[in-house]
Amino acid sequence: MLERINYLWRVFATGLSFFCFGLGGVLLWLLVFPTLTLVVRDPLKRSRYARSIIHHSFAGHIGLMHRLGVLTYEVRGKERLQRSGLLVLANHPTLIDVVFLVSLIPNADCVVKSRLAGNPFTRGPVKATGYISNDNGAGLVDDCIASVRSGKNLIIFPEGTRTPRSGAGQLQRGAANIAVRGVLDITPVIIRCDPPTLSKGEKWYHIPSRRFHVAIEVQDDLPVAPFISGTSEAIASRRLTEFLTAYFAGE
Repeated sequence: MLERINYLWRVFATGLSFFCFGLGGVLLWLLVFPTLTLVVRDPLKRSRYARSIIHHSFAGHIGLMHRLGVLTYEVRGKERLQRSGLLVLANHPTLIDVVFLVSLIPNADCVVKSRLAGNPFTRGPVKATGYISNDNGAGLVDDCIASVRSGKNLIIFPEGTRTPRSGAGQLQRGAANIAVRGVLDITPVIIRCDPPTLSKGEKWYHIPSRRFHVAIEVQDDLPVAPFISGTSEAIASRRLTEFLTAYFAGE
Protein backbone atom coordinates (compact mmCIF):
# COMPACT_ATOMS: atom_id res chain seq x y z
CA MET A 1 0.00 0.00 0.00
CA LEU A 2 2.79 2.42 0.90
CA GLU A 3 4.57 1.62 -2.38
CA ARG A 4 1.41 2.46 -4.31
CA ILE A 5 1.01 5.76 -2.46
CA ASN A 6 4.66 6.59 -3.10
CA TYR A 7 4.26 5.82 -6.80
CA LEU A 8 1.14 7.99 -7.14
CA TRP A 9 2.87 10.81 -5.30
CA ARG A 10 5.83 10.68 -7.69
CA VAL A 11 3.48 10.77 -10.69
CA PHE A 12 1.85 13.89 -9.20
CA ALA A 13 5.22 15.40 -8.25
CA THR A 14 6.62 14.78 -11.72
CA GLY A 15 3.62 16.48 -13.32
CA LEU A 16 3.92 19.35 -10.86
CA SER A 17 7.61 19.71 -11.75
CA PHE A 18 6.84 20.01 -15.46
CA PHE A 19 4.02 22.47 -14.73
CA CYS A 20 6.33 24.64 -12.63
CA PHE A 21 8.98 24.54 -15.35
CA GLY A 22 6.50 25.74 -17.97
CA LEU A 23 5.05 28.36 -15.65
CA GLY A 24 8.52 29.62 -14.83
CA GLY A 25 9.29 30.01 -18.52
CA VAL A 26 6.14 32.06 -19.09
CA LEU A 27 6.84 34.30 -16.06
CA LEU A 28 10.38 34.91 -17.23
CA TRP A 29 9.08 35.85 -20.68
CA LEU A 30 6.28 38.11 -19.44
CA LEU A 31 7.82 39.72 -16.35
CA VAL A 32 11.50 39.13 -15.71
CA PHE A 33 13.12 39.61 -19.10
CA PRO A 34 11.05 42.66 -20.14
CA THR A 35 12.12 44.29 -16.87
CA LEU A 36 15.72 43.31 -17.56
CA THR A 37 15.46 44.94 -21.01
CA LEU A 38 14.32 48.20 -19.42
CA VAL A 39 16.98 48.20 -16.72
CA VAL A 40 20.01 46.98 -18.67
CA ARG A 41 20.51 48.75 -21.99
CA ASP A 42 23.73 47.05 -23.08
CA PRO A 43 22.74 43.93 -25.11
CA LEU A 44 25.84 41.93 -24.12
CA LYS A 45 25.40 42.61 -20.41
CA ARG A 46 21.69 41.91 -20.71
CA SER A 47 22.21 38.49 -22.29
CA ARG A 48 24.83 37.61 -19.67
CA TYR A 49 22.42 38.56 -16.86
CA ALA A 50 19.71 36.55 -18.60
CA ARG A 51 21.96 33.48 -18.73
CA SER A 52 22.72 33.94 -15.03
CA ILE A 53 18.99 34.07 -14.27
CA ILE A 54 18.44 30.83 -16.21
CA HIS A 55 21.43 29.25 -14.45
CA HIS A 56 19.96 29.93 -11.00
CA SER A 57 16.38 29.15 -12.09
CA PHE A 58 17.39 25.74 -13.37
CA ALA A 59 19.34 25.05 -10.17
CA GLY A 60 16.19 25.92 -8.23
CA HIS A 61 14.13 23.59 -10.42
CA ILE A 62 16.50 20.67 -9.82
CA GLY A 63 16.27 21.42 -6.11
CA LEU A 64 12.47 21.37 -6.35
CA MET A 65 12.45 17.96 -8.06
CA HIS A 66 14.81 16.64 -5.39
CA ARG A 67 12.70 17.98 -2.50
CA LEU A 68 9.52 16.56 -4.06
CA GLY A 69 11.11 13.11 -4.10
CA VAL A 70 11.23 12.77 -7.88
CA LEU A 71 14.99 12.25 -8.09
CA THR A 72 18.32 12.17 -6.31
CA TYR A 73 21.60 13.24 -7.88
CA GLU A 74 25.34 13.52 -7.45
CA VAL A 75 27.98 15.52 -9.33
CA ARG A 76 31.66 14.67 -9.58
CA GLY A 77 34.23 17.10 -10.97
CA LYS A 78 31.94 20.11 -10.74
CA GLU A 79 34.95 22.38 -10.28
CA ARG A 80 35.99 21.69 -13.88
CA LEU A 81 32.83 23.43 -15.07
CA GLN A 82 33.62 26.66 -13.24
CA ARG A 83 36.05 27.84 -15.94
CA SER A 84 35.34 30.03 -18.95
CA GLY A 85 35.43 29.25 -22.66
CA LEU A 86 34.55 25.56 -22.43
CA LEU A 87 33.22 23.27 -25.14
CA VAL A 88 31.16 20.82 -23.07
CA LEU A 89 30.10 17.60 -24.79
CA ALA A 90 27.71 15.27 -22.98
CA ASN A 91 25.63 12.20 -23.59
CA HIS A 92 21.88 12.69 -23.38
CA PRO A 93 19.98 9.95 -21.51
CA THR A 94 17.11 12.06 -20.12
CA LEU A 95 14.89 14.98 -20.99
CA ILE A 96 16.29 17.08 -18.13
CA ASP A 97 20.01 16.77 -18.96
CA VAL A 98 20.20 20.33 -20.24
CA VAL A 99 18.50 21.58 -17.07
CA PHE A 100 21.15 19.84 -14.98
CA LEU A 101 24.06 21.11 -17.05
CA VAL A 102 22.88 24.72 -17.27
CA SER A 103 22.33 24.68 -13.50
CA LEU A 104 25.96 23.59 -13.02
CA ILE A 105 27.69 25.75 -15.65
CA PRO A 106 28.01 29.52 -15.24
CA ASN A 107 27.47 31.59 -18.39
CA ALA A 108 26.23 28.56 -20.30
CA ASP A 109 25.33 28.76 -23.98
CA CYS A 110 23.33 26.17 -25.92
CA VAL A 111 22.30 25.26 -29.44
CA VAL A 112 18.51 25.18 -29.47
CA LYS A 113 15.95 24.12 -32.01
CA SER A 114 14.50 27.08 -33.89
CA ARG A 115 10.94 26.09 -32.97
CA LEU A 116 11.70 26.80 -29.29
CA ALA A 117 11.86 30.50 -30.15
CA GLY A 118 8.13 30.31 -30.93
CA ASN A 119 7.14 28.18 -27.93
CA PRO A 120 5.49 30.34 -25.22
CA PHE A 121 7.24 28.35 -22.47
CA THR A 122 10.73 28.76 -23.93
CA ARG A 123 10.74 31.81 -26.21
CA GLY A 124 11.57 34.21 -23.38
CA PRO A 125 14.74 32.45 -22.21
CA VAL A 126 15.86 31.67 -25.78
CA LYS A 127 15.54 35.26 -26.94
CA ALA A 128 16.91 36.93 -23.80
CA THR A 129 19.96 34.70 -23.42
CA GLY A 130 20.96 34.80 -27.07
CA TYR A 131 21.19 31.01 -27.28
CA ILE A 132 22.33 29.78 -30.68
CA SER A 133 19.55 28.71 -33.04
CA ASN A 134 20.17 25.62 -35.16
CA ASP A 135 18.59 27.21 -38.25
CA ASN A 136 21.71 29.15 -39.24
CA GLY A 137 22.89 26.41 -41.62
CA ALA A 138 26.51 26.79 -42.68
CA GLY A 139 27.08 29.54 -40.12
CA LEU A 140 26.16 27.37 -37.14
CA VAL A 141 29.68 26.04 -36.58
CA ASP A 142 31.13 29.55 -36.75
CA ASP A 143 28.52 30.78 -34.25
CA CYS A 144 29.48 27.97 -31.85
CA ILE A 145 33.20 28.69 -32.15
CA ALA A 146 32.60 32.40 -31.57
CA SER A 147 30.55 31.60 -28.47
CA VAL A 148 33.37 29.62 -26.86
CA ARG A 149 36.04 32.14 -27.84
CA SER A 150 33.98 34.92 -26.26
CA GLY A 151 34.22 33.15 -22.91
CA LYS A 152 30.84 31.42 -22.83
CA ASN A 153 30.56 27.74 -22.00
CA LEU A 154 28.88 25.94 -24.88
CA ILE A 155 26.89 22.77 -24.17
CA ILE A 156 26.54 20.30 -27.04
CA PHE A 157 24.91 16.86 -27.13
CA PRO A 158 26.82 15.17 -29.98
CA GLU A 159 24.09 12.57 -30.50
CA GLY A 160 21.71 15.35 -31.54
CA THR A 161 18.87 13.74 -29.59
CA ARG A 162 18.29 11.76 -26.44
CA THR A 163 20.17 8.50 -26.06
CA PRO A 164 17.97 5.46 -26.74
CA ARG A 165 17.68 2.75 -24.09
CA SER A 166 20.00 0.55 -26.16
CA GLY A 167 22.88 2.99 -25.55
CA ALA A 168 24.69 5.71 -27.49
CA GLY A 169 24.76 5.28 -31.25
CA GLN A 170 26.87 6.97 -33.90
CA LEU A 171 27.44 10.58 -33.03
CA GLN A 172 26.77 13.40 -35.48
CA ARG A 173 29.85 15.18 -36.78
CA GLY A 174 28.80 18.70 -35.79
CA ALA A 175 30.46 18.67 -32.36
CA ALA A 176 33.73 17.42 -33.83
CA ASN A 177 33.58 20.08 -36.55
CA ILE A 178 33.31 22.77 -33.88
CA ALA A 179 36.26 21.37 -31.93
CA VAL A 180 38.46 20.88 -35.00
CA ARG A 181 37.73 24.13 -36.82
CA GLY A 182 37.97 26.15 -33.62
CA VAL A 183 40.93 24.16 -32.23
CA LEU A 184 38.95 23.80 -29.01
CA ASP A 185 39.69 21.20 -26.38
CA ILE A 186 36.70 19.22 -25.16
CA THR A 187 35.30 18.96 -21.64
CA PRO A 188 33.38 15.65 -21.68
CA VAL A 189 30.52 15.01 -19.27
CA ILE A 190 29.06 11.57 -18.62
CA ILE A 191 25.43 11.47 -17.43
CA ARG A 192 23.90 8.29 -16.02
CA CYS A 193 20.29 7.78 -14.98
CA ASP A 194 19.19 4.81 -12.86
CA PRO A 195 16.60 3.52 -13.41
CA PRO A 196 16.26 4.95 -16.94
CA THR A 197 13.45 7.46 -17.40
CA LEU A 198 12.45 10.45 -19.52
CA SER A 199 14.40 8.95 -22.40
CA LYS A 200 13.58 9.27 -26.08
CA GLY A 201 9.98 8.41 -26.92
CA GLU A 202 8.82 8.14 -23.29
CA LYS A 203 5.95 10.13 -21.81
CA TRP A 204 6.62 12.13 -18.66
CA TYR A 205 4.10 10.06 -16.67
CA HIS A 206 5.85 6.77 -17.47
CA ILE A 207 7.85 6.97 -14.29
CA PRO A 208 10.02 4.16 -12.87
CA SER A 209 9.09 2.04 -9.85
CA ARG A 210 11.36 4.12 -7.61
CA ARG A 211 12.74 7.64 -7.76
CA PHE A 212 15.59 7.89 -10.22
CA HIS A 213 19.18 8.84 -9.52
CA VAL A 214 21.19 11.05 -11.86
CA ALA A 215 24.99 10.77 -11.66
CA ILE A 216 27.00 13.42 -13.49
CA GLU A 217 30.74 13.01 -13.92
CA VAL A 218 32.88 15.75 -15.46
CA GLN A 219 35.91 14.12 -17.07
CA ASP A 220 39.37 15.53 -17.73
CA ASP A 221 39.65 17.67 -20.85
CA LEU A 222 40.30 15.91 -24.14
CA PRO A 223 42.92 17.77 -26.25
CA VAL A 224 41.93 18.18 -29.89
CA ALA A 225 45.46 18.84 -31.24
CA PRO A 226 46.35 15.13 -31.79
CA PHE A 227 43.39 14.74 -34.14
CA ILE A 228 44.27 17.84 -36.17
CA SER A 229 48.01 17.37 -36.63
CA GLY A 230 49.07 16.57 -40.19
CA THR A 231 45.64 16.05 -41.72
CA SER A 232 42.68 17.90 -43.23
CA GLU A 233 39.77 19.25 -41.18
CA ALA A 234 37.39 16.73 -42.74
CA ILE A 235 39.54 13.74 -41.80
CA ALA A 236 40.25 15.18 -38.35
CA SER A 237 36.52 15.65 -37.73
CA ARG A 238 35.78 12.10 -38.82
CA ARG A 239 38.50 10.67 -36.58
CA LEU A 240 37.36 12.74 -33.62
CA THR A 241 33.74 11.69 -34.15
CA GLU A 242 34.77 8.03 -34.20
CA PHE A 243 36.82 8.52 -31.04
CA LEU A 244 33.97 10.31 -29.24
CA THR A 245 31.49 7.62 -30.28
CA ALA A 246 33.69 4.95 -28.71
CA TYR A 247 34.45 7.19 -25.72
CA PHE A 248 30.82 7.83 -24.76
CA ALA A 249 29.80 4.25 -25.52
CA GLY A 250 32.60 2.95 -23.29
CA GLU A 251 31.79 5.31 -20.45
